[in-house]
Amino acid sequence: MTAHVFVDESKRGGYLVTAAAVFPHDLGRARQAVRSLVLPGQRRLHFTHESDNRRKQILDVIAELHPAVTIYDGSAHHRRRQREACLDLLIADLATTGARMLVLETDESVLELDRRALYRATRRHGCPALEYRHHRAHEEPLLAIPDAFAWCWQRGGPWKARAKDFVVAVNFA
Repeated sequence: MTAHVFVDESKRGGYLVTAAAVFPHDLGRARQAVRSLVLPGQRRLHFTHESDNRRKQILDVIAELHPAVTIYDGSAHHRRRQREACLDLLIADLATTGARMLVLETDESVLELDRRALYRATRRHGCPALEYRHHRAHEEPLLAIPDAFAWCWQRGGPWKARAKDFVVAVNFA
């Protein structure tokens, strides 16, 4: 069964693109679970802005969803090339899994770069039918999953140890 993949980037302490795969039959339940974590007055979950107790609560709920997380580290590349290198490697991986939907958090400053890079990568890696979309985090609650894992991974210590249970691979672009 093909997955839907949700992607977020993190620039703190190195450049990472984190991808979380969720199976289509789990999407409704997963969105409902993540939405239930959004507090009154919040538009969305953003791990950076949560307390440690809330982070633990959020991770407990996400753990029940069993996402498969892959981290792409583009830190070895020049700053201008990091995102494109990570997206190319992500698309190469998705071509082998048959994923059918890729959702990236919208960043207006790289939107056109993303479109060009994704267009080239889907053709280069033989998956031109892969659908990709950009959404704002408040529009797609499942973007909170890669956001949480990216934060944990870069934070290190017990946070990274907790994330390791869900990280299926760390790839260096």
